[in-house]
Amino acid sequence: MIEFDRVVMNYGEKEVLKQISFSIRKGEIYTFIGPSGSGKTTILRLIDLLDRPTAGRILIGGTDISSLRERDKVQMRRNMSMVFQKPAPLRGSVSDNVAMGLRFRHADEREIAVKTSEALQKVGLDEYGERNAGILSGGEMQRVAIARAIATRPDILLLDEPTANLDPVSTEKIENLIITLNKKFGITIVLSTHDMVQGQRLADRIAVVIDGRIGQIGTSMEIFYKPVNRNVARMAGVENILEGTIAENEGGLASVDINGIRISAPSQFPPGTPVVVYLRPEDITFHGKDSTKTSARNEITGRIIKVVPIGPMVRVTVDAGVKLTAVITQRSFEDLSLGLGEETGVAFKASAIHVLEQDHLT
Repeated sequence: MIEFDRVVMNYGEKEVLKQISFSIRKGEIYTFIGPSGSGKTTILRLIDLLDRPTAGRILIGGTDISSLRERDKVQMRRNMSMVFQKPAPLRGSVSDNVAMGLRFRHADEREIAVKTSEALQKVGLDEYGERNAGILSGGEMQRVAIARAIATRPDILLLDEPTANLDPVSTEKIENLIITLNKKFGITIVLSTHDMVQGQRLADRIAVVIDGRIGQIGTSMEIFYKPVNRNVARMAGVENILEGTIAENEGGLASVDINGIRISAPSQFPPGTPVVVYLRPEDITFHGKDSTKTSARNEITGRIIKVVPIGPMVRVTVDAGVKLTAVITQRSFEDLSLGLGEETGVAFKASAIHVLEQDHLT
């Protein structure tokens, strides 16, 4: 439905997008994830015809939008709606705000009333129509902006960081709304976010954008557990990235030497191959001196050198000849009597490890 073919976007001398290519299928939730300034918003603006690419082609429904006449651009944009990161309320009531797009399209007042009411109902604000839009909370205004966008019944809904400034309760409401709009009404949804976990919750597919390039495209499982390089891995929350060498390999189960520590991992690389090992922090477990042995193939002992509380979780770094960072619950941390400077055993399954050849790193 949407295709970028080697698209370049420059603002003055700054190259924001560097020959990016991807395709978005009709009816999917497609999420662009990356740090601030990586080019995510620029991609949405290009889809919405707010900017023209410096080079390359952009196709929507098979039509190259890069060279459309202004009149044809207006017609194309009528099939799309965009919600910006910080939508500003217009003067007047909530209903007036929602009806804006319909009035721009010269819809009659009866149609405007019906579609405005339907849109407010879809976002759970059907009792808010006569309220002053200027006094709404951030979460309420975000839902009003989405209602305004869907009142025109677009084929494509573009969302730029839709929950960036919202509390957890409002974020959950917006995320549930996004899923409903997609699954129930078949709207193709393209959104940007810097929140990898949000992308995992919402997206059919994820494109990781780093420094104006597409680092990887795939399902959340592929991005989270099989990153193609260091940059994608870091963006996906893989905190344990370790370099080593394949010491042995028997039938696809390799022994990787990392600073003198042997770790078992699935790999087809032959002995002597320099590799990098990726291990997610939540795949590491702890066991005390008197604990029952685990079923994990990899078990090593080390000393806790860093403890960082993160809400109900704790990030624990252990020096076991190699430094490993794990995330466990606060309750587990206390039950295992873990503490800074304490010796502990850590374990992780061979299947939890993703191995790439070092030459493939970027």
